[in-house]
Order: sequence, then structure tokens, then C-alpha cells
Amino acid sequence: MSLRFRSTALIGLSLLVLAGGCTRVRDHRGYIMDETLATAIKPGVDNRASVEATLGRPTFVGQFDSRDWYYVSRFTRQLAFAMPGPTNVTVLQVRFDPQGNVASVQRSGMEKVASIDPANDKTPTLGRNRGFFRELFGNIGTVGAGGMSVPTE
Repeated sequence: MSLRFRSTALIGLSLLVLAGGCTRVRDHRGYIMDETLATAIKPGVDNRASVEATLGRPTFVGQFDSRDWYYVSRFTRQLAFAMPGPTNVTVLQVRFDPQGNVASVQRSGMEKVASIDPANDKTPTLGRNRGFFRELFGNIGTVGAGGMSVPTE
């Protein structure tokens, strides 16, 4: 083999390896949602045992109320060394009544996905934009104003 052929082959192989590193990587995390099974869960008909038999164990149980079961499915896409971004998210919430029967089934998707930049100086929140002094002195005169009357007998 000639030196020119070797160098051309080496350059071609290097370009192929570099191009392969820039491909999009698709990934799935969480519950693998089966639409037929997910739509089969009906309020008033199913209970905890039938939901677990149909859908399996939930991705997680509600932190404040154990009557809420969540099934979370997330598809992501990543280009080269960039952070992966969601392309499709499905959250199925199954709420049970105190007897263990299905009370409601709710589905949400990409509309609930929030982009949070932890390296930024501020975290966006819902609510009022109040300054330091308004936060500090804003309740003066309002605390206890409703309960100041003395009950009469």
C-alpha cells in the first residue's frame, strides 16, 4: 500500500468516527405506556389490585397523598454532547378513593414540562414580584386585624 492511500484512509476513517459522534441519540426513560391498557382503566370499575394487574407498579406514589399513583413515560433526544431534551412526555395519574377504588384518571404531557436553568441567578416562580422591603414590612397592620374583636358573653 502506498503512503498516500494510507493517509487518505486514515483521514476518511477519522471523519467517519467524528461524524458518528454527532448523531442524535434517542432514549426512553420510565414507564412504557401501552395506550390500550392505559385507556382500559375506568373510574368506579377498577380498584388498586386491578390497576396494578393491568399497568403494573406505578413509577411513583404521591408524596403527600398515597392515593395518587403516577405512571411517567419520557422520550428524549440528544445531539453530540448537548444535554438531552424531552421530545414526548406522558404522565398518567390514577387517583383512588379511601376504599381503594379508582376515583379519576388524568393524563398530561409536554404542556407540564418546565425548563429550569439551575446555573442562572434567578429561578422563575409563579406569584407576585415583590421587593425586599415589601416582603419584610408588607404584613404590618394586616396581621391580627380580623381577630382583634373581643367576644361578648
